[in-house]
Amino acid sequence: MPHKLKIVSIASEVYPFSKSGGLADVVCSLSKILKQLGHDIIVITPFYGEIIDRKKYNLKPVFENVSLEMDKETKIKVNYLQGYLDNDLPIYFVANEKFFSRKKELYGSTKENKRFYLFDVAALKLIDLLKFRANIIHCHDWHAGLVPELLHKNFNNNKYPSLKNSKTVFTIHNLAFQLGYDWWQVPLTEKDYGRKALPKFYDPKMEYINFAKRAITHADIINTVSEQYAEEILTKDFGQDLQRILNSNKKKLFGIINGIDEKEYNPATDPGLAKNYSVDSLYFKKQNKEALQKLFNLPVKDVPVIGMTSRLVEQKGFNLLDKILETLLSFDLHFIIMGDGDKKYVSIINKMEKKYPKKLAYSKFEQKIETSIYAGGDMLLMPSRFEPCGLNQLYALRYGCIPIVHKIGGLADTITEFNPKTNKGNGFTFKHYHEYKLLMAITRAMVTYQHKDVWKGLVEKAMRMSSFWTFSAKKYVVLYKKVLKI
Repeated sequence: MPHKLKIVSIASEVYPFSKSGGLADVVCSLSKILKQLGHDIIVITPFYGEIIDRKKYNLKPVFENVSLEMDKETKIKVNYLQGYLDNDLPIYFVANEKFFSRKKELYGSTKENKRFYLFDVAALKLIDLLKFRANIIHCHDWHAGLVPELLHKNFNNNKYPSLKNSKTVFTIHNLAFQLGYDWWQVPLTEKDYGRKALPKFYDPKMEYINFAKRAITHADIINTVSEQYAEEILTKDFGQDLQRILNSNKKKLFGIINGIDEKEYNPATDPGLAKNYSVDSLYFKKQNKEALQKLFNLPVKDVPVIGMTSRLVEQKGFNLLDKILETLLSFDLHFIIMGDGDKKYVSIINKMEKKYPKKLAYSKFEQKIETSIYAGGDMLLMPSRFEPCGLNQLYALRYGCIPIVHKIGGLADTITEFNPKTNKGNGFTFKHYHEYKLLMAITRAMVTYQHKDVWKGLVEKAMRMSSFWTFSAKKYVVLYKKVLKI
């Protein structure tokens, strides 16, 4: 088995070129660390022409007018561009104006399955064109979910020698997303059981193909982004209607917790902060708190500042928060919410903001001020109903902002209840998904905050914790080598 692995990472979004959520960060950071560990890696992603600045990133054409045979009746041409994610870490872009360059959003097309079916075929074709003899093809989330099946059925003959010995790893970042739109809206008569051959490209049935289900069946190894989530998705409550097929394949299912980029998220060097600080200069966190209060037009005063940087959707716990928000705002605190999402929750928060303008502040998501909330906040609220991994709680720890979380998925793997008597734990948790349990966890955090020495010790411990990608990347290498023995 080679010590230096040849790895292809395939994903629908990669930071800094395109991003809608944590997937882009994960693919970027993991790829960089794997390269630093000495492995030969390339990344493949779509070229979103209305989003990615070709000149800014100095993207160059490598292959043009490449014809892809989608079926016997359909051939589609694509171009390939090349840039660099890091020094000597190439990233390749699949370009097709019709499917990837007509919208200013990454997703939301009525032909989402067709787009990513084309992308998956194009990715495998590119690997062969590059003559990159991949040991591992790492497929991230449903968008790359047809790659394992295509590799076995369409790209396994002597025409594609570069793919002859490749093994596939499929990472489930969030099982709720399985195909181009919500899986539970697929009519029962149209559900894809993954056993039949793929329909023709322009067949309407293509939009009902379940990419995630087929990836689970055909990938050599499956993993999720936390150990707890790997166990949860085997149950009916969290299996998103795929628990049976996952249980049938659980021998090849593993969990590896995500990490964070220690250089990208560092309060000592973060250019977006009012004042840089470290665990040894924690007194400067106060200046960030005051700057945050001013930024959101809140009174500058020493009260607990709770932050929330999240999509405003039911999954993130806003149905619980809705029930206790007014009670919470009766406390002496500041609550800052930043994010986009369901109009229902935006409306509720806007109404409460008008009623409590000196306690509650809301804004749409702005990436440039995200870390200011961690730096200026005392606590980060993450009451998610389910959370495959979560990155915000890891960012918060890095900045000395103590997480309050629902004990589920990756949140359970990374945050443990703080016990002031033993000084163990790094945050505040609630197990039973109920608004009163959430309120009790917040109350415990606020009571602890009043004991300044205890709180300072908790913040220092949180900042010293290591949740960096190096540890997780090494686990991925072990997983890669495991699959090569299969």
